[in-house]
Amino acid sequence: MPTLRRFGPVNWLGLWTLYQKEVLRFWNIATQTIAAPVVTTLLFLAVFALALGSGSVAVAGLPYIEFLAPGLVMMAMTQNAFANTSSTLVIAKVQGNIVDLLMPPLSPAEQTAALALGGLTRGIVVGAAVWLSMIPFAGLHMHSPLVAFYYAVMASLMLSLLGVLSGLWSEKFDHLAAATNFVITPLAFLSGTFYSTERLPEPWLTIAHFNPFFYMIDGFRYGITGHADGNVGAGMAVMAAANVALALASHHLFKTGYKLKP
Repeated sequence: MPTLRRFGPVNWLGLWTLYQKEVLRFWNIATQTIAAPVVTTLLFLAVFALALGSGSVAVAGLPYIEFLAPGLVMMAMTQNAFANTSSTLVIAKVQGNIVDLLMPPLSPAEQTAALALGGLTRGIVVGAAVWLSMIPFAGLHMHSPLVAFYYAVMASLMLSLLGVLSGLWSEKFDHLAAATNFVITPLAFLSGTFYSTERLPEPWLTIAHFNPFFYMIDGFRYGITGHADGNVGAGMAVMAAANVALALASHHLFKTGYKLKP
């Protein structure tokens, strides 16, 4: 006679299974999810290097190409973390198989954790691939590996959780495109990826420091080059606080079934 299976306080098997599914989902189409971001980012690097010269223009005491490269790595990393979680939820809604996520014995915390970690993994894999591909052109070195790793993980997790929130809010791909075009992309491009925020006049300099994307770009750049426009320690605290807030918000939406249950 069948008996009730008990998983304990945490359903580790279910959490691992959902995480594994998320990783295999992007790994099985690596040409699209890993190789394509590498090519796109290298094209960005080539265009800016040809337009401004790889060593003739200096920003914050660094050749522009060396200043730019960490920001491009971070953009590729975070955009793919966001894409992984948001597309999972929107595709499931559009195809009508969101029930496959809701029916297994997974708590809202386990659902949030598995999806967020899947997006985090994709972000780190893409970031590592882009970074390795840039070494011959930008000569990237690690000034502080631990700081760079902290910001890589926290930034990928932040965008992965933002992807969860966007996926839960979106009912179709138009909604997801709106979140990407009107929130994620502007914040990324205004974060100091392509320029030093030290050049901004007031009040724009102060406004830029209210952008959480500024801290993830600035902190990661410090880990690679040793240069930072802002306070690296404050950036670490901002990233940690942002991730806690986003995780709690994602958990709440899963718990209440926001746009998931009829």
